[in-house]
Amino acid sequence: MLRIAWTQFRTNVSIFEELDTKQHLSSIVQGRILTFFGHITRREDTSVERLVVQGKVEGTRALGRSPMRWTDKVKTALNGPLHEYTRKTTVREEWRRIVKLVTTPDMRATTTLPRV
Repeated sequence: MLRIAWTQFRTNVSIFEELDTKQHLSSIVQGRILTFFGHITRREDTSVERLVVQGKVEGTRALGRSPMRWTDKVKTALNGPLHEYTRKTTVREEWRRIVKLVTTPDMRATTTLPRV
């Protein structure tokens, strides 16, 4: 896009400023993950999708590094216990506000997420 050689030693911040981007791809993906989490969590308890996202698999896991679970991504994005935010998904307007707070770069530094 900008034809910047690796020998120029430019920072990501300077490149983002030159491109004049408003939102990073990672925050867009994170917002979609959180939106989908809210959608699935509001479903009824017998939903197969909800069991897949929030359920635990019986048995033992293979040796090696633990896999990154879907709920781990939600926990790290929200910086809090999952059960609190599971309750917050029932009110759509509040959940949308939380997703916007988490995914907006300017708001993340100045705002803390509400606790239950």
